[in-house]
Amino acid sequence: MHTTVREPIRTEAPPATAPRQVSPTLVLGAALLGFFVIGLDASAVNVALPAIGRTLGGTTAGLQWIVDAYTLMFAALLLSAGALSDRLGANRVFGAGLAVFTTASVLCALAPALGALIGARVLQGSAAAVMLPSSLALVRQAFPSAVERARAIALWTVGGAVSTAAGPVVGGALTSSLGWRSIFFLNLPVGLLTLAVLLRVPRSPRRAAALDPLGQLTAVIALGALTFGVIEGGASGFGTPTAVVSLLVAAVAMVAFVVAEARAGEPMVPLGLFRSRTAALSLAIGFAVNAAFYGTVFVLGLFFQEVLGLSAVAAGLMFLPMTALVAGANVGSARAAARFGPRVPIAVGQLVCALGLFGLLTVDAHTDRPLTALLLVPVGIGLGFAVPSLTAAMLSDIPADRAGMAGGVLNAGRQTGGALAVAVFGALVAHRERFVSGMHVSLLVSALLLLATTAGALALPGRGASGVR
Repeated sequence: MHTTVREPIRTEAPPATAPRQVSPTLVLGAALLGFFVIGLDASAVNVALPAIGRTLGGTTAGLQWIVDAYTLMFAALLLSAGALSDRLGANRVFGAGLAVFTTASVLCALAPALGALIGARVLQGSAAAVMLPSSLALVRQAFPSAVERARAIALWTVGGAVSTAAGPVVGGALTSSLGWRSIFFLNLPVGLLTLAVLLRVPRSPRRAAALDPLGQLTAVIALGALTFGVIEGGASGFGTPTAVVSLLVAAVAMVAFVVAEARAGEPMVPLGLFRSRTAALSLAIGFAVNAAFYGTVFVLGLFFQEVLGLSAVAAGLMFLPMTALVAGANVGSARAAARFGPRVPIAVGQLVCALGLFGLLTVDAHTDRPLTALLLVPVGIGLGFAVPSLTAAMLSDIPADRAGMAGGVLNAGRQTGGALAVAVFGALVAHRERFVSGMHVSLLVSALLLLATTAGALALPGRGASGVR
């Protein structure tokens, strides 16, 4: 579930020796394909975790890392990926990211052991972070007309949201029919086709965009150490030396990150951003929304297979009523935002999702499966209704020339919420005999987090202040 992350500013004309022009629709298709596999790989693998565990072995902690290795690198590197796209040119960065992503996908599919798969997922998530802002820049480059560009960006955004929502269903179908490795092999023909289109795209202009290597390094260390500490604490106990040291490293790295951003001439995350109540609330809401989505898909994906004994495809189909309504909810959110401003769809969406999560607290091994699938519907509708307006809310109090940075920070915060939810909830369901109670605690935490940020959403700008018309 992603939103617009960066809109690079173009300052130089394309070179005279640019390759032959390609249809703007074809460029949009290539950008959509790239965005689609990014979202798909973020969620499809959740349903495949039991099958991966049976093939490669590993504990619940190891399975958590299959998800979080991707999400963490995606979250952390998004902070500076937009600047990299500006600096080197969108088509170059997107092409390089896509090549690495495709190669990493093949390495995932061929992984002989759990450690190799996790390492390949780190590479995959890093490439995904680079691809996301540059794919949007390519769309902007291909559609110079403001009206056509707005429609293309809307399609790009919806495509990303649909891919993430469809992930559990697609992942389950592929795992049951062709095996879990097919989830990653699917990216090979998509990657090659998209790269072939990119060869015909004119070179993107560059601009002098500052990078922040120290801030980026400390962000990666802080997020990685925090997640490792939580996962290790859940598996072995939070009093173990490994967990304690990891959490201390995370704290030190976070302090170093704040110091680095305070001293940097052009920080990738200006600390003044957090003095804006609107920006701070948007970040908190984004964190809660992704924590609820990815955390719920993670624990229920395991519950459907490990406790109920469903196949991967049956587990994926359990999510279908939830995911099938996301696109429609996205459209409804845009209309509501146009009429009332972003706070109404954000608050209503979160409230509906929270009520759905409360309903899921009644689910156990004896609950009718159709009823369980039906209880997931409010979760999908609520999240689909809340997410599209988040970017509008975030940007309502941010200068136009900082829009790309603000969008990147919002998406990084959302992905961090998903990664930490998997880490925390995985610790709660790590022991089979306490799985259902741990699942209920996870769902309750998600619901309470959404209720808390729903109250904050009511303090967001209304229609007149948001710029949403």
